[in-house]
Amino acid sequence: QVHLVESGGGLVETGGSLRLSCAASGSDFSLNTMAWYRQPPGKQRELVAGITSGGRTNYGDSVKGRFTISRDNAKNTVYLQMNGLKPEDTAVYYCFASSTVYAYWGQGTQVTVSS
Repeated sequence: QVHLVESGGGLVETGGSLRLSCAASGSDFSLNTMAWYRQPPGKQRELVAGITSGGRTNYGDSVKGRFTISRDNAKNTVYLQMNGLKPEDTAVYYCFASSTVYAYWGQGTQVTVSS
């Protein structure tokens, strides 16, 4: 059973930066895609950014140019560097990881951007 633990959320002012981390434990195999999703208050969960084990990335349109996803395969850890934060980035951010067979979710970390 893979366990995802997120860290790095918090309260920041508009224009500020945060870095989220997500470490996968309990896995003795490489994870394929790792990603960050977010769920703003009263809205559906949406993809923020994803990265494959080979380093290929994709981003949601609203964060392109501001957020950067990266990963350390040796540590099974994925990061999300968030710059130029806006109030509309306020959400619970969830880490996601998939193996060949299973998909896993973290418990979520709150990011709040004040105006």
